[in-house]
Amino acid sequence: MTMILLKKNAATRRISLAVTMGISLFLLPVHSGAADSLNPNQPVAESKTKKVAIVIDDFGNNMDGTTEMLNLPIPFTVAVMPFLPSTKQDAQLAHDKGHEVILHLPMEPVRGKKSWLGPGAITTDLSSDEIHKRIVAAIEDVPYAIGINNHMGSKATADERVMNILVDICKEKNLILLDSRTTPHSLIGKLAGQKGVPFSENQLFFDDLYTYSHISNQMVKFKKFVKDRDLVIAIGHVGPPGKKTAQVIKEAIPTIQKEATFVPLSQTVNLNARK
Repeated sequence: MTMILLKKNAATRRISLAVTMGISLFLLPVHSGAADSLNPNQPVAESKTKKVAIVIDDFGNNMDGTTEMLNLPIPFTVAVMPFLPSTKQDAQLAHDKGHEVILHLPMEPVRGKKSWLGPGAITTDLSSDEIHKRIVAAIEDVPYAIGINNHMGSKATADERVMNILVDICKEKNLILLDSRTTPHSLIGKLAGQKGVPFSENQLFFDDLYTYSHISNQMVKFKKFVKDRDLVIAIGHVGPPGKKTAQVIKEAIPTIQKEATFVPLSQTVNLNARK
């Protein structure tokens, strides 16, 4: 359900290393005076163990909302499309602001035109050598990338041959994987788990529809997930809904921070092998 990169006719579509592992420890404040440490009435800061990670897709083509997203006052992960006019610029800006960068790799959907994917797309009709060549070239085109997630890809991520190539490259290059979950038939988690590649899975799209009301409703769902789960991962986009999504996220930050800590994607990865 990741949205199309190309600007024209975008509003007509409804789409959806360092690797940091382990659990971040949020330490209680240290008090210098002995009286403070012995005072039973002294308020104690509560450690927040819940994590939330937000990934913003479709950077790389001077899309609407880019500035607003990069100015959000939280850590999040920037997913950059390869081989586009602002690919390197957006990756550099994100890195300069302290955000993690991943490659937003265009992959073939079950429905839709290949022309919607942009250059260097991974499609199931390609030879294995060509798929390998394209993935490596895309990684090299996005500066500071510490991982990969799929742009569209409902067909490609369900193809075992294609996904084995992707997972093997990530293992070789010490990259993490995020399954955007554009199909329930995706094999990314299964294969990454089997091969020991760190991976995470998206749980919610903020803006698979572009309206402010839908994005706001998705944020309500996101907040409920935060209450019910120890880890929540969600994806938003620059582009047609970019400014709206950025505004909804910005307004929700104080409420979410009462429950959980915003973390980069690399702090969410799961190395447990799957059966």
